[in-house]
Amino acid sequence: MINMIQYLEKDPSLLTLLKENKASLIGVTELEQQAIITSFDQNETDLENGFWF
Repeated sequence: MINMIQYLEKDPSLLTLLKENKASLIGVTELEQQAIITSFDQNETDLENGFWF
């Protein structure tokens, strides 16, 4: 899963496709995929607000 997250960081256009349900991650459950998408969304929001975890 770490490799997938690193790949999504390098290719954010795939993240957009995942959000639009036009792509899926093989070997990852729907719940895990939603968690990955949410974590990317949350990180963007936190950075915009100036929060760093």
